[in-house]
Amino acid sequence: MVRQPLTPAQIAAGQRLGAALRVARGGRSLVEVALAAGISPETLRKIEAGRLPAPAFGTVVGLSQALAVPLGDLAEVWLTDAVPVRQAS
Repeated sequence: MVRQPLTPAQIAAGQRLGAALRVARGGRSLVEVALAAGISPETLRKIEAGRLPAPAFGTVVGLSQALAVPLGDLAEVWLTDAVPVRQAS
């Protein structure tokens, strides 16, 4: 199976998601959040930088839990131009 290239809209959605995750991470270290989410720090770094614009669903779920951000909020970021995610407390 050949994976189709991402569209510009999908790339932009991934960049929004990465920005929202950076905001939600706040002062917590990238390593701390990555390990809590069950992913490598390098994976989280790539997601936040927009270099991994379409992370696996399980990865997004893990980040949602690690950052205490409702999964619906992250989906909203993906679907719209808004970045409504707040900083983790």
